[in-house]
This record gives sequence, C-alpha cells and structure tokens, in this order.
Amino acid sequence: MLISELDTPALLIDLDIMERNLAKVAAYAKKHDLRLRPHTKTHKIPALARRQLELGAAGITVAKTTEAEVMLKAGPADLLIAYPVVGAAKLERLRALAEKTHVTVALDSLEAARMIADAGIRAGILVEVDVGLGRMGVTPDQATLLVEEIIRLPRVEWRGVAFYPGHVKDPNNEQEIAQLQTAILELVDRFVAMRIPAPIVSGGSTPLLWHSHRFDGLNEIRPGTYIFNDRNTWAGGACARQDCAATMMATVVSVQGGRMMIDGGSKTFSSDKLSTGGPGFGEIVGAPGALFHKMNEEHGYVDISKAERGFAVGDRVSVLMNHVCTAVNMQERIYGIRGDEVVETWVVEGRGKLQ
Repeated sequence: MLISELDTPALLIDLDIMERNLAKVAAYAKKHDLRLRPHTKTHKIPALARRQLELGAAGITVAKTTEAEVMLKAGPADLLIAYPVVGAAKLERLRALAEKTHVTVALDSLEAARMIADAGIRAGILVEVDVGLGRMGVTPDQATLLVEEIIRLPRVEWRGVAFYPGHVKDPNNEQEIAQLQTAILELVDRFVAMRIPAPIVSGGSTPLLWHSHRFDGLNEIRPGTYIFNDRNTWAGGACARQDCAATMMATVVSVQGGRMMIDGGSKTFSSDKLSTGGPGFGEIVGAPGALFHKMNEEHGYVDISKAERGFAVGDRVSVLMNHVCTAVNMQERIYGIRGDEVVETWVVEGRGKLQ
C-alpha cells in the first residue's frame, strides 16, 4: 500500500529511523554494561517490544497491570511494573502475571508492598526513590528504612531501587547532572553501609539516556521515547531531528485567509507543550512559519499567515508531534513506512490500558 492511500489522520513510523534508534541504544547499553529494560509506554505494541528484546533488552517496563497483560505476547523473561499495584483487581492480575513470567513492582510504601505479600504473590520489589522530580518516591533516608521492613515480608523479594529523573529536561545542564550523580552515589553507598547492596539500581530517561554511563552505581536504564523520539526529545537536545521516526499525517480541510484547519485535534495529538517553552503542539514539516497553535476535539488550528508556502483544501501535511507517547495512545493503528510505502500495520494493543 502507498502512504497516499491511507486515510487521515494517520500516525506514520519511518522504519529506517526506528530501527536505527533501537540498534543504537542496544549497542550503547551493551558497551557500558547497562541492563536495558525499555518502557513500552511509547509504542504500546507487543511486536515492537519483541524487537527490543531480540536486540538484547533484559526485559521490558510497563506502568499498569493491564499493559503488562498485553506485553506478555512479546515473551519477556523479566517484566517491571513501574507503578505501585494497589487494589484487589490489580493484585489478581499481578498474581496471574507472576505465574507466567518474572515480575517486579516499583513502589514507595510498606503498605503497597504488604498488599502484595498478604495476597501471597511471589514478586520482586524495587523501592522507588525521589531524586528531585517530586512525583513519587521516598527520600534516601526513608528508602533504607523501607527496605529493612520489606526484607521481613514473606514471598516478596527486594531487588533494588528505582528512580526517575524527569525533572532534568536539559541533558547539557551539568549542574543538574552533577547533583543527580551525587544523589545516586549517596543512595548506593547507604545500602553498602547497611551490608545489603542493591542488586538493581534502575533509572534513567530518554532525555538523559546518553549520559547514563556517567552515573556511578546505575546498572539499569528504562528509556521509552527513544524508539520514535519526538519534538520534545529533539528540542531538549537528546536526539537530532533525523532521529525522529514518528509523524502524524493530516489533511487540510479548510483554508480561510491566514488560517487553516487540519483533520486532527485533541483526539489525535498530545496537548503537551514543548518542555523548552516553545510555541505550538507540533511542527508542520516543510512549512517554516506555520504555527499549530490551538486544538478542538477534531480541529487543528494552524496559523499560516507567516508560512513560507501556500496550502489548499485537500493537501496533506506531516506534523512532528511534541509528545509521541500520548498521541500513540489515541490511535487504533499505526503504520510503519519505507519511502512512499506502508510495509507494516500495527494494532496499538496497549492503548487505553489504564488499570
């Protein structure tokens, strides 16, 4: 099938770029002796998780138990649920998962760990530590106390610590990187002093991906966005423009003076703005000066008053999205392309798996 035969909006993945991204990160992890356990939140497709495993990933990461059920199709020998599993229904899903593969749960409270133990589920535990984001995670002081309590619980096994440095958006900010280096090293040293060194120190993000080897003590990374990259990854300096594999193809449905509408709005694109503070919801590829500045559910508003080209109803445009992960989650299917051809069609099996 030709790309021109697809209906719009359609999320396209340049397979040459995606495959290069996958191979590059796999090689980096191998070179620096880092376990790669990629987060599948970006692609949500078992076939792509399988490709990551085939390239040497030690396992995969998900956020929710329903996502984990979908990703079992990839055949992971090791599966991390990087989110506390709280509630009876989720615990039952966790039990079923633990009977099929090696499961670890990241959490930050004794209550959440005790729920797993009391349910009789054999699972690993990573204690989540807050290294600056202020989202989830205990302090380093609390981490050692929490680990001492978890070790006493039956059936569950403490396997290490996890952190997410999502507050560091600029990989070239040496001050923030130095602070993170100190925080990780001090955390690892705490467990060494307790004579219970952490087997797994799991962290990292796509923005800091290529700096992972600089963090002494870190031995596992969980990047997600790197498989496709997006405008945020590029704007933040974590990848080059030519490393962005995903674009949304849309059709121009209205042109009125200096304004045009495309057939994708908030039900198609992420509402995230650029983390660097730039304008718009995405770049209109090949149209410098065009500004995708507003969305309704089905309408994308593009200011073309300063665009360096003209547009007509029926034209197709490509949009480099600010945040690809949430955009993928709104698609039923995405398409792998080479040149002008669609050579892969994937059902987004993990979309909407929020429980």
